[in-house]
This record gives sequence, C-alpha cells and structure tokens, in this order.
Amino acid sequence: MSKDPTPTTPILAPEPLLADLRQLISAARESVARYVNQELTLLHWDIGHRIQTELLNNERAEYGKQIVATVSRQLTQEFGSGFNHRSVLHMIRFSESLPDREIVSTLSRLLSWSHFMEVIYLDDPLKRDFYIELSRINHWSVRTLRAKIQGMLFERSALSSNTDEFIKKEIAILRDEDRMTTDMVFRDPYLLPFLGLSDSYSEEQLEDAIIREMEAFLLEIGDGFTFAACQKKMPVGKKTYKLDLLLYHRKLRRLVAIELKIGPFKPDYKGQMELYLRWLDKNEREQHEEAPIGLILCSDAEPDEIELMGLDQGDIRVARYITQTLPPTVLEKKLREIVSRNSELIARREAMKQLESSGEE
Repeated sequence: MSKDPTPTTPILAPEPLLADLRQLISAARESVARYVNQELTLLHWDIGHRIQTELLNNERAEYGKQIVATVSRQLTQEFGSGFNHRSVLHMIRFSESLPDREIVSTLSRLLSWSHFMEVIYLDDPLKRDFYIELSRINHWSVRTLRAKIQGMLFERSALSSNTDEFIKKEIAILRDEDRMTTDMVFRDPYLLPFLGLSDSYSEEQLEDAIIREMEAFLLEIGDGFTFAACQKKMPVGKKTYKLDLLLYHRKLRRLVAIELKIGPFKPDYKGQMELYLRWLDKNEREQHEEAPIGLILCSDAEPDEIELMGLDQGDIRVARYITQTLPPTVLEKKLREIVSRNSELIARREAMKQLESSGEE
C-alpha cells in the first residue's frame, strides 16, 4: 500500500521583492488617478468655457437657461448623469471664476475637481485665490479646505487686513515663489474651544491646556508650525525670563515666540516681547533662519490701540482668542464683528493716505 505523498511547503516570495512590487503598483495607481483627475478637471473647464463663450456670451438670460438645459439633457442621454443640468452649471461657473486654462491645468495636478467645487462659488476672487494657493502649497484634503472656509480663515488672516493690491501681491509671491509671508501665517482671532476651559481660568491653566492639546492647537495656529519649547528660559544678567511657548515655522524659517495673556492687551506686553525676540535672535537663531517673530495672544484687544502701536504689521502681532464653544451662528456673528472692526481701520488708514497724497500734490 503506497503512502500519501508528503505535503510540500509553499514557496514564499522574498519580502523585499513584494515590498518593491507593492510600491510600484501603488505609485502606478496614484499616477493614473492624478492623470484621470487632471483630464477630468480640464474637460469640465473646456465644456464650461465652450458653452459660455459660444452659446451664452451676450445672450438673453432666459435664452441662456433654455440652451443650458437643452445641452445638459442631450449630454446626459449620451454620457450619463455626470453631465446633468446642475453639473453643467458648475462647469460654466468653473470657467468663469478661473478663466485662465493654463493656470487650471497646473493646479489640477495637485487639486481635484472636488477642491475646485469648494471655491468657485466664493464671491471674492482674492478669497478664492487665497484658498486655492494654500490648498496647493499645504496639500489640503477637500475636507480640510471646506473646514478652513467654514472657519472663515481668509477673513481671520492678517492678510485680509490690507488693501486688495497688497493681497494680490502676497498671493502672487505664494503662487510664483512658493513662499509664505507673516501676513498669510498670522490670523485674528484664534479659535480654541477644544481646550475645554471653564469661564474662569488662569494663564497657567491656559498654557497647560494648550500643551495637553498641542496637536489641535498647532492645527488651529496654522500649517507649517512645529513645537519647540514651553516655558523657555532666557537668562539676562541676574534675571531669568520665561517665554510661554516657542514654535518654529518651516515655511517662514523663523522661530515664533508666543505669549499667552488673560484679559485685554496691555501696551507693556510689546516691550516684553521685544526683549524675548532679541534674546532669541542672539542665542537661538540658526544661520539659515530669518529673525524670530512674536505673537501675543490675548482674550481681547482694542484695534485702535494695536494700530497706534504698529502691532497690526511688522514682526510682533497681537491676536485675540476664543475659548468658548459657541453655536455656529453665534460664532460667525462674533467673527464678523471682529473682521468688521478691522475693516474699519483699513478704510481709515487708506483715507488718511489719500489725504496725505492730495496734500503733497
């Protein structure tokens, strides 16, 4: 009687080979996905542009609605629901809001059609460009981009506290040089409800909560920040000062000193921060880095006072923070009040410049 043959042990492929093959497959899939996304995005732009320029340009509004409905119906019958009436309207808006196809082609290598859908209906072209460029340089997901827009990042950005010409110049620097400036990094106010603080707390409790929730704090402070130290000791003569937080911003290549204050801003905070920045510049700054910058975080600040002291520009900034968890409508109202107060200062500043210019003439 013959014996059953001894089972053979399966031959396993070498793990290094499998790892390399997995990497090749993943890279090929990502490359295909990027190509498909780019072609699909450009197709949407081309369709919107052709309809806008050849069928809708200078035509009556009612006729335009009818022709778009007819075109979308015919495209849907032939190519499916991706070309329905609503989708075609999105494509037309896409080509209108971003009229340069070459720029769209470049952006589509990094941003998806879903990214563009988040920004094309923003009413302000500068706001639209701001979110597009930050999405590109920071590799934001669609979900992150949507959260930034809902959180009014542009309105809270220090960039928005300047003239349109200044904003255009800053965005051009980001687009052409991939270089961020302090006005793009700093914002006012900062939203810190994740700290879980009660109505009454001390500066020590505020700092402890930030250290505990450092990841969430860095996400709110902005992209590019890394934690360096807390309660940084700075010996000066017989005294030793302590800086609340020291961060580093990779894009700016600068140390960022942060002081946390309970209550409204006080003028003497500026002198304190100037001392810290000079110490950091002398003792901590590396050769490849720019000069350190400072951020004074207060629960409140008077815009007129900040402007008078020159703290709305330069290397020391003052910003407010909100620790309460507010309903979305209440939070939006509060943010808009702060933005409105800043806008009033901009208008006054521009009016003074015009008066000075007319006086010189």
